[in-house]
Amino acid sequence: MGIVGLLIVGIAAGFLATRLMRVEMGVVPTILIGIAGTLIGAVVIRMVLMITGFLGGLVGAVLGAMLLVWLWKMIGERR
Repeated sequence: MGIVGLLIVGIAAGFLATRLMRVEMGVVPTILIGIAGTLIGAVVIRMVLMITGFLGGLVGAVLGAMLLVWLWKMIGERR
């Protein structure tokens, strides 16, 4: 996946994850969490499930971003 693809999937994954988790975040944290979630999701999906293709990558990206949003919420609640 190229840089442009990573950005597109990352932005989509970040916004989908924040909407699914019902969390309001700024645009920059949403995009950063989406990109990080894309990287995490790509590694996990390919290593565990061996799914290739755009749909599998997007599912992995959204799941990775949801994990990071959940961690963000947990850290925020502890403060």
